Amino acid sequence: MRFLLYNIRYGAGVGKLFHLPIPFMGYLRRTDRNLGQIVEFIDAMNPDIVGLVEVDSGSFRSNRQNQAQTLADRISHDHVFQSKYASGSVVNMMPVLNKQGNALLTNQVIQSRKFHYLNNGIKRLVIEIELEEVNIFLVHLSLRYSHRQYQLSDIYQLIADARKPVIVAGDFNVFKGDRELNLFMAAAGLESANPEGHPSHPSRAPKRQLDYILHSSGIKVSRFFVPQVMFSDHVPLVCDFEIIPLETELVTHAITTPLAETDALGVPTTVF
Repeated sequence: MRFLLYNIRYGAGVGKLFHLPIPFMGYLRRTDRNLGQIVEFIDAMNPDIVGLVEVDSGSFRSNRQNQAQTLADRISHDHVFQSKYASGSVVNMMPVLNKQGNALLTNQVIQSRKFHYLNNGIKRLVIEIELEEVNIFLVHLSLRYSHRQYQLSDIYQLIADARKPVIVAGDFNVFKGDRELNLFMAAAGLESANPEGHPSHPSRAPKRQLDYILHSSGIKVSRFFVPQVMFSDHVPLVCDFEIIPLETELVTHAITTPLAETDALGVPTTVF
């Protein structure tokens, strides 16, 4: 299967015009044209699963249309969208901001969907969908370092309950580098689909890795690449993967597990 992760910045685009006549003015402009380019690009990638961060669900700038649904209709996927701000929060009561969220799209059968709100930070949403062979968790972590650490602890508890291989993906905002994720990944038994650490931000000249696709040991990545497109301030990540049958994983583990020497009574004496 192919997983595509993309922080699309609500379709607001990039470039000098984004900050004219005042900084970040692009967030208040119509997004139709740029979103059309994003949709065409994703359609050409032919993904089975799409994780979208920073999606507009129907403000004036998206012409009252849910961007996730627009894309899902184009590529014949089901979609799951949720506001990234918890119900009842002050931010979720503000115009435009209350239309901002994240989404997962897939051509696979969605067996269940859950929306988790973490205990710290303004951006707290984790979208979880369960497919036949894998659980997908889409995240967008806080801009504050201390909040991110608490959020990672909460996410660890969420994925610990999964009974299938997992993918945890999204914009982790790890401005201090991937060392922020080391303990979380080790504790959760996760690996990065991007072991070479290709950067994803800013798209005009990527220098830092903010976006990640992490996966459990039951998943084998066959290809990973970062298309250099500039429809957002982030570049997308594309990961081709397959699920390792449980029997194969057990056999591989048995072959690679160190053996122990035993004495005449069969008691282990040396591990090598």
